[in-house]
Formats: sequence, C-alpha cells, structure tokens
Amino acid sequence: MFKTADLCDAHYDSGTLQISQPVFSDFGGLTQFSGKVRTVQCFEDNSKVREMVSSEGDGCVLVVNAGASQRCAMLGDMLAKKAVDNGWSGIIMNGYIRDSVEISTMQLGIKALGTMPVKSLKKGEGSVDVAVAFAGMHFQPGNYVYADEDGIICSRAALL
Repeated sequence: MFKTADLCDAHYDSGTLQISQPVFSDFGGLTQFSGKVRTVQCFEDNSKVREMVSSEGDGCVLVVNAGASQRCAMLGDMLAKKAVDNGWSGIIMNGYIRDSVEISTMQLGIKALGTMPVKSLKKGEGSVDVAVAFAGMHFQPGNYVYADEDGIICSRAALL
C-alpha cells in the first residue's frame, strides 16, 4: 500500500517525479493503483483503447490522451470490464467516460475528466505506446505511475 503524498515526500527533491495537475476524478472501484505505463494517443475514436484493454495488461496502467474532448466518452463499462478481465491495474483518461455507476463497482482504478453519455467513433485511428503529454505531465511507455485519492505522480523508475 502506498500514498502519493508519502512518495512525494520521499522523492520530490530528487527531481525524478512528475506531479499531475489536479484535474481528474476517480471513477473505478479502486481509488489507489499503480503500474508500468502503456499509452494511447487518440481523439474521439476509442478503437485503440479497445485494442489495448483487449490485450494482456500485466498490471500496467493505460494512459490515454484523448485530447480532453467533451463531445464523447472514450471508455464505457464494456471496455472497463475487458481491462479488468485482462489484468490492467488502472486507466488514466485525458477525456471522458460513461457507464460510471457500473464502472464504480469494478476492481479497476480509473481517473478521468468526467462523464459524457455519447459514445465515440470507431475508425481505427490513433497511436499506441507513444509519448503523450497532458495535465502538466509527459508519459513515456515504461514509466511508472502511482495514483490515489490525492493525485497522480509519474517516475522514470519504480518507486516501490
């Protein structure tokens, strides 16, 4: 068990941590999660999110830069269930989700900007395992992310 506040106390002065701007809310059944970063870059098309959560998660955290679009949700209960079934630790969504009541019962950490009932497009567009940046952070595949009720931090190396 960890606390992001304690990790910041122990590592902040080392210059190795990135701390997210406080723009995300918790939606999953887990409010604390961590793991190695995998990424998706997309906009109003969740095809690559589906592709990733359908693959083996190995305890990783999926970090999605959906451009903070408010026009559609990029994750719903069916994709969240796939993430649980495939062993993902959590999802950080720079965008919106739907089916929040169902998602709140799942053993998955989800941080997102909010909820939106409209589904996304499905054109197969987007990129996987590329550098993404949002909320004052730069996520590289292979970084480590730690999230809890107090916030999100990211490090190039495992802290625990």
